[in-house]
Amino acid sequence: MKVIFNAFLNSIQIILLSVCLVFVFTSVYLVGYVQGFNLAVGQSGDQILLLRGEFEKRLNEFLSRSKQTSPQVVVKNEPQAPRITWGGPELWEAVNKKRVAYGVNPLGQKDEICTIASIRLNELLKLGDLDGHQGFSEMPEKRADLKWIFEKYNLTEFLLVGAKTADEAVGMWDNTLAHKKLLTGGEYVWGCIYAQDSFAVAITAY
Repeated sequence: MKVIFNAFLNSIQIILLSVCLVFVFTSVYLVGYVQGFNLAVGQSGDQILLLRGEFEKRLNEFLSRSKQTSPQVVVKNEPQAPRITWGGPELWEAVNKKRVAYGVNPLGQKDEICTIASIRLNELLKLGDLDGHQGFSEMPEKRADLKWIFEKYNLTEFLLVGAKTADEAVGMWDNTLAHKKLLTGGEYVWGCIYAQDSFAVAITAY
């Protein structure tokens, strides 16, 4: 009986020893696994940080090169010519106002005189400059249909170019002895003025 009990006791001891060994081995394995996992995670985090830093460095280099090589667009504001907002009606009014100020009669308008003024303005606009009254003096010979107007009236032509306003145009005529007659000549009864793009033609008659 005693022998059986001792054998049973030995079996229990062996079982307990086996359980202890299994527990020890399992614990060692788990500790090693956890440490290995933490080490792997730490290394992965370090690699991610390194990759992120390298990416940011490359991106900054690329953006820096892009700024240096991008073509620079320079917009140059060209000075614009002053816009001409006055024409024949404004100049006609300004001329008659100045004539009244000088104590002479305002001009009356005649359609046939306006025909000559219109033709002359178109000639100057096409030429792009004043012609020294050449077109006016040659008109009776070149335009037989208009010759009767030159025979009916004593006509005078006044030209100018470059004024920014109607008042400035009147001032240009007023400051030129040969053209001042347009503003002070009481003998002129009829007239017509055409103007465009700072060119102006005034025809007077009596």
